[in-house]
Amino acid sequence: MTQATIRPLSGPTRANWIRLRTMIMLRWVAITGQLIAITVAQLIYGLQLELGLCYLAIGASVIANLVTTFIYPENKRLTEFENLWMIMFDLLQIAFLLFLTGGLNNPFALLLLGPVTISATALSLRSTLVLCSAAILLVSLLALFHLPLTTENGKVLAIPGLFIFGQWTALVIAILFTSAYSRRVTTEVHSMGDALAATQMALAREQKLTDLGGVVAAAAHELGTPLATIKLASAELLHDLKDHPDLAEDAALIRDQADRCRDILRDMGRAGKDDIHLRQAPLEAVVLESAEPHMERGKTVILTQVPGPDQRKDQPTILRKPEIIHGLRNLVQNAVDFAHSTVWVESAWSDKDVSIRIMDDGPGFPMHILGRIGDPFMRERSRSQTAISRPEYEGMGLGLFIAKTLLERSGARLRFANGSDGRPGTSGSGAIVEVIWPRAKLEEEIATNRQPIGRNQQITA
Repeated sequence: MTQATIRPLSGPTRANWIRLRTMIMLRWVAITGQLIAITVAQLIYGLQLELGLCYLAIGASVIANLVTTFIYPENKRLTEFENLWMIMFDLLQIAFLLFLTGGLNNPFALLLLGPVTISATALSLRSTLVLCSAAILLVSLLALFHLPLTTENGKVLAIPGLFIFGQWTALVIAILFTSAYSRRVTTEVHSMGDALAATQMALAREQKLTDLGGVVAAAAHELGTPLATIKLASAELLHDLKDHPDLAEDAALIRDQADRCRDILRDMGRAGKDDIHLRQAPLEAVVLESAEPHMERGKTVILTQVPGPDQRKDQPTILRKPEIIHGLRNLVQNAVDFAHSTVWVESAWSDKDVSIRIMDDGPGFPMHILGRIGDPFMRERSRSQTAISRPEYEGMGLGLFIAKTLLERSGARLRFANGSDGRPGTSGSGAIVEVIWPRAKLEEEIATNRQPIGRNQQITA
């Protein structure tokens, strides 16, 4: 999976998720609340309202709901355009009711924020801007034009003009702030959801590759003895039948086909059994497996182990988790992509930690995104700025997010820096990524998963 294969879902795409039935149910709730408010205002507080026009506005919503209920199926998903006009209709209907009931003197003017918030959460930026503009225009008109609220005694209920101005200012600010806040949070949530889905896909893919590796090893192990026996027997037959050319040719063919089977088992695998022995491996072997696909791409990849004098000499054994292999592979890929000529992968271990540092001699991470590396789907502005200094760059959003998420799931913590920010004596002058695991956690996982190496188990998924 490359970094550029998945993009965050756009507003129009998210709008298509909303069911018509959901909007209809929300509108029925609003209609019920409006009827209760008008009834209470008239019967309990004795307010004189234009009941005919009020019931006309509410009736329009009732008719719209009934028509859409009978015309469209219950599972219909609304398009961006349909959602926009449904929310616009609700906004105009609420504004008309406020016009009939005192305008901004009515405390229910806050309900104008409802349609705007829904738009910012579900619709595209363009639709949200249209609805925000319409809401601000309606608030401004309601501040100037409205029917007064009067009691049974003919007394007009109105707040001072200064408070009307304050109400207008508060509503305009609330429309802008609520829309921006809701949209920002919703975008973050959707981006994270999209990125986590991509992470699950990458993990599933790596799990399949890991299973295939076990398949090959298991097949080679289990078929090695019979193939060796066939090759030995065919060699003896070839020696004994040297006076019979026809039979010797058949024996040579058997030997050659046994060698071919050996080569096939080495290069590929098919659905079979999981090799229990390969569920764990030395740290060096896991690092080599992660870096191997990128070692023949025109850059020098140097793998080193650097246990210091105060460190253990015995190399740790870790589980060959797909998330570890795929996460390290993504980090090595990023280093190879941007290195000038050389990438260093240094493994180190002590009594407390096991660490892997991946360094390159490239230009390093751009400073303006260094603090946000690992966030999924960085904005286009950041990508365009990065492209100036790294024209081959395609994201550094999703790919590194996947690597960071998978490695953190295995218990690691990651540190991103440039050569000048790294520890003294670093081999690379460009980007540095350090992955650190607590050694106790790795050894605990090994102990938990340790089992006798017996018959290889059938792969079930």
